[in-house]
Amino acid sequence: MKKSSFLYKAFNLYYEGFRNMTLGKTLWTVIIIKLFIIFIVIKLLFFPNFISSNAQEGHEADFVSQEVMSRMPKE
Repeated sequence: MKKSSFLYKAFNLYYEGFRNMTLGKTLWTVIIIKLFIIFIVIKLLFFPNFISSNAQEGHEADFVSQEVMSRMPKE
């Protein structure tokens, strides 16, 4: 890759910026921990796998279609 190309310059900008960071590394660590908590821990606690616990093996699509149809408003 040429050193004058846009991609090289953009990569080098971020690479040098993150390498020279002091307080930013701590802040990024906090952000990553918060994202882990939000997406992994909360998902496991509040969003159980409802389909696999209520549908028979291999009939998950039928279970979902029946649930959707039963919850549609009647006209």
